[in-house]
Amino acid sequence: MKVVISGYGRMGHMIEAVLIRRGIEVAGASEDIVNFDDAIAAESVCIDFTTPDAFRANYKAIARKFKAVVIGTTGWNDIKDEVLGYFAECGTPVVYSSNYSIGVNVLFAAVQRASELLKGHGYEPHVHEVHHIHKLDSPSGTAKSLAALVAEGLGVAPEISAERIGEVPGIHTVEFSGNCDKLSFTHEAYSREGFAEGAVAAALLTEGLQGAAEFKDLLFR
Repeated sequence: MKVVISGYGRMGHMIEAVLIRRGIEVAGASEDIVNFDDAIAAESVCIDFTTPDAFRANYKAIARKFKAVVIGTTGWNDIKDEVLGYFAECGTPVVYSSNYSIGVNVLFAAVQRASELLKGHGYEPHVHEVHHIHKLDSPSGTAKSLAALVAEGLGVAPEISAERIGEVPGIHTVEFSGNCDKLSFTHEAYSREGFAEGAVAAALLTEGLQGAAEFKDLLFR
């Protein structure tokens, strides 16, 4: 498998390191993915970690050019149907997620099940997230995903609060407060390496994939 990295910032460099460590060919890394070589793109998986604005501007070119795509960028959920529809139109397999950490995807599963079990028992939910000061979207895509799982399972939409502090890689907490007790789920990332590892795992899962899939659904199938 060959991988092209779209967005060569801190996450791009970390993904490159994981790919090299795993012996996977890095076919390129670019801040200008729209003009990336078409022949190389056609036989490569693109891992995109850019900005919401860049992804919105670039996703059509990415869908047309690449063999398969892993979307690590967040902040585009409002055009999700449009984006996934265009990938389907191009026949390009795509994996997407608000967070590629394996631990966070276990958190998704735990929160989904807890929400279902607590439904009708009077619990009030809350989602809180903390990230570094450089993060562009607030609240985070992960916090929004957690809130959606709670709303679906519990039948109550939680309030989301967010903080931006220093260089914090990411902390997400979901609380269910009742009259007699409180249940809390927290995931804390120590570095961005877990996101890079998960994104590379997602790229490997594009082999044989048809259509669009959320990472958590591929990971635990």
